[in-house]
Formats: sequence, C-alpha cells, structure tokens
Amino acid sequence: MTYIVHDPNDRWILYRRIAWNIVRYFLIIVITLFFAFPVFWVVSTSFKEPEEYLSSPPTYIPQAPHFNHYLRAMGEAGDGRKALEDSLIVTVGATALTLIIGATTAYSLARFDTGGNNLSFWILSQRILPPVAIILPVFLLYRSIGLIDTHIGLILLYTVINLPLCIWMLRSYINDIPLEIEESAMIDGANRQQVLRLVVLPLVAPGLTATTIFIFIFSWTEFVFALVLSRNNILTLPVLVSRFFSTQSYEWGVASAVAVIATLPVVILGLLVQKHFVRGMTMGAVRE
Repeated sequence: MTYIVHDPNDRWILYRRIAWNIVRYFLIIVITLFFAFPVFWVVSTSFKEPEEYLSSPPTYIPQAPHFNHYLRAMGEAGDGRKALEDSLIVTVGATALTLIIGATTAYSLARFDTGGNNLSFWILSQRILPPVAIILPVFLLYRSIGLIDTHIGLILLYTVINLPLCIWMLRSYINDIPLEIEESAMIDGANRQQVLRLVVLPLVAPGLTATTIFIFIFSWTEFVFALVLSRNNILTLPVLVSRFFSTQSYEWGVASAVAVIATLPVVILGLLVQKHFVRGMTMGAVRE
C-alpha cells in the first residue's frame, strides 16, 4: 500500500501510527512468549532425560525425547489412570449439577427478582471467600456425615463453590433476552419449565457454553479441597502432581507428564467450543 502525504503534519501522524503499530506488535509478541514459555517448558520436560532437568546451560529441547514419563504416570506406579478417572467423575458431575441448579436460580433472579438485591449480593459474596477460610469447617462437617474421600463429597462441594459464578453469569445472559419472546411462548401454551428449557436455554447457548467452560476449569484444577478431603479412594490430577515432590526427591519428568495430561482435556474442550465461547463472553455486556 502506498501512502501519499502532502501535509507535513499528516506525515508525522503517519509516522506515529506506524511506530505505535510496531511497538504494539512487539509487546504482543513479548507478552505471548512470556506466558507461553512455562507451557513449553513443562511439555519439554515431560520428554527429557533426568539429567537434563537442571542442566547448565538449560536444555530447552530434549536430546533424546521419549514417552517413559507418560508411561510411568499412567501406569500402576503413577496412578494416572485413577486420577484421570476420578477427576472426570468429579468435574463432570459438579459441572452438570451446577448448571442445573444455577440455570433455574438465574432465571428466577432475572425474571422474578427473587430475594431482591440482597439475595443477589449474598450469592455473589459467597464466591469471595477463600478456600482456606472454610476448609476446616467443611472437613469437620464431612467427617461427621461420612463424605470424606468420596466422589459425591467433592461434587457437592464444587457445586456450592461454583454456583455463585454460574448464577451471575447466566443471569446477565438471560436479562439480554427480550421478555416478549417468553410471553409469546406462554401465549402458545408453554409453561414456565417449557419456556426455560425450550426457549431461554437455546437462546443463551453461547453464554451457557462459556459458563460451562469456566465451571469445568475451576473444578478440574481445584487443589486445596481435593487435597484435604481425599485419602485413598479419591485422587484428582492436581493432587497427583503434588505427590511427585518430596523432601528427598523431585520427579520433574513424571510430574510434567501428569500436568500435560491434565491440561489436554481443557485445551480440547476450548478448541471444540471456541466459537460459542467467544460469543458467550460478549453476551451480557453493557451496550450503549
């Protein structure tokens, strides 16, 4: 493209614009490399020989890449298959239960203003509490009712933790739907349950997708509660990663392999629903 500049002021404006574009793309590249390097290092470490972990100078590319760490992680010694299975059960169960309860609650808050602003603020405030503030009461409660080291115990806890985020996100998406659409469906004979299931949820599908991904990620990566409330029967992937580090040894290769395995479902899920996720993130935004 050729720029024809007659006015000196226009020339300086053009130069500043070109300079700003150069700086902007440079910053984008630097920031991208900064955040991508840890991911690259973990993936690279999962294929390295033990002597390459802490070599000086650092070994960025494995000299003889192999899958031994993955085989050990997924084998009997690594408990990778059990951790993967338990993580899937807990995460899928918590995500499904959270969406069922959260969608109906969000619809009630959006359409009937249930509880007013006080109830809405109280729901949001529950997400502010840090896990360490409630871990001891939860542990004592679970011990008294026998939910420690069970799938249902973690599913119920993750549901309670993720409900505030789910309700608030879906509430903003539902508020974007014109009320006339629901009224037309009810005039045609649909009840409230049918309106929610057949009209509202399909219309907020992109927002529902974005909410699902957030809930899935939060449940999949949760560590503190899974560490305290699990013993022998339950083992999630974040807890498994921590078991490869002790005061006497650090199994960087196996831990990196487990980390890569734990990351793959989230990456695959994000790629599959990328279009709906991006659209869902723009729903519920304030529009002028």
